[in-house]
Amino acid sequence: MNLNQKDFLLILSLHRISFLSLAEKIILLKKLDSFTDLALMSLKDISSVCNREIKFAAWDGKENLKAAEKEERILEAKKIRWLFYSNADYPALLREIPNAPLLLFYRGDVSCLLEKTVSVVGTRRITPEGKKAAFSFSRDACDNGITVVSGLANGVDSAAHSGAVESYFFAMEQGLALPSAKTVAVLPCACDTIIPSSNVRLAEKILNTGGALVSEYVPGVPSEPWRYVQRNRIIAALSPALVVIQAPTGSGALITAQYALEYNRDVMFHKACFCENAGKVNSIVDSELCRKASLGKLSSSKAGNKVEKYLAYGAPVIDGFADYVKCLAEVPGIRSAEKQQLELF
Repeated sequence: MNLNQKDFLLILSLHRISFLSLAEKIILLKKLDSFTDLALMSLKDISSVCNREIKFAAWDGKENLKAAEKEERILEAKKIRWLFYSNADYPALLREIPNAPLLLFYRGDVSCLLEKTVSVVGTRRITPEGKKAAFSFSRDACDNGITVVSGLANGVDSAAHSGAVESYFFAMEQGLALPSAKTVAVLPCACDTIIPSSNVRLAEKILNTGGALVSEYVPGVPSEPWRYVQRNRIIAALSPALVVIQAPTGSGALITAQYALEYNRDVMFHKACFCENAGKVNSIVDSELCRKASLGKLSSSKAGNKVEKYLAYGAPVIDGFADYVKCLAEVPGIRSAEKQQLELF
């Protein structure tokens, strides 16, 4: 769908309204002729069109339009591109989820998201075994034409992206055919900022090897704790399968696993989750969570979000990329929790 400037300003104006759901933004988009129509609407008008009483939301249509016009200029100046929900090149898997972003902003080449993908996640408290597992799994995935999606965080994410770009550089150095698969980093902030700053060079490598940095946030939006959780839903949605390399109790990676299950994705755990060093990290984290729980600073849902819970629900354990491919072809449930427990513990 080709959009002129007026169309895009309306879409951008709608995208930035945080109190509306995706479905409500689409309803308004169908009802309105231009961005000026939205700017002149009151909160009562919006409630009427959406058939929902919207209370306590801050809304100034004219100020919202001014902000959208400014953001459009920044997007152009920084050469940040975007995908609209109805575009043919908007990732189909992302479009499946009920709370998909109306706009997805990006730097680089997002065409790889239209091909085979796998999401790889895990803790920042990575062990040597976890780092090796994330790197080799992602390198092998890219060698075999599967794009790796992760979050550019320290730890497992960084190792996964590094393995993916290594697939490209190795092929280039050896004079081999360059892999069609790339790696994509989903950010918890606008894609004109790299979080953490220590991964600026890694982000450059991702772009230089044909991958992309993507975000649902307009330029200038900083990272916030809740935006990491929102980012995780996109990581989960962008692939038919999620591989957790290492994840102690309450890890953000396990929140991503929860999203993946809600979206009917396959969730797998790497054997690196259960190595001796990972067990030591788990013990430290469990102690921290117990201390916070005793002070009333921790929710019971986070304390109970453990890898073992997913194994009990039937999530399989894999040992590398080849085993991942094998697992995808198996009858669901064939890797029973009882058998996995006996092998791992």
